[in-house]
Amino acid sequence: MSDRVSLFVDGANFFYSQKDSLHWWVDPKKLLAWCGNFGPVVDATYYASVEPGNNQQEKYHKALAHMGFSLVTKDIKLIQQADGSTKHKANLDIEIVLDLFNTITAYDLAILVSGDADFVRPLQMLKTRGKRFMVVSTKGFVAHEMRQLAGMHYRDLADLRELLEKD
Repeated sequence: MSDRVSLFVDGANFFYSQKDSLHWWVDPKKLLAWCGNFGPVVDATYYASVEPGNNQQEKYHKALAHMGFSLVTKDIKLIQQADGSTKHKANLDIEIVLDLFNTITAYDLAILVSGDADFVRPLQMLKTRGKRFMVVSTKGFVAHEMRQLAGMHYRDLADLRELLEKD
């Protein structure tokens, strides 16, 4: 019997790892197909911040839905800094963690596309619940603690370029 796979994509971490580290773009449809190598993909969720009025972003989110991803979104908030500058913020970590645990009976293997250290403890807890996980990220975007926890269950996007790069 194959493992049932659920894919959880931290959109912000995924975007910036491609833009700032890989310097090439992953095709989400190819990512979804690649995850199918580990068993039937029973769910795929993409967690994304939304900048109201950004048409390019809106098109991308619609395309993700047509590829098979469920979307969980949160509007970007502008936070005034003490120095007068503004910071964009739309953290979806808690939504990812809640979904990891609220859907725990639906999957055997959770594939998390994020290197954020905030997920170390939730992944440890999944392991104690008998679930397997895989972390997918890349150099400069995977926290040391996350890389240590994942061990052999870590995949570097840089090594998957031939399989995942957008045409």
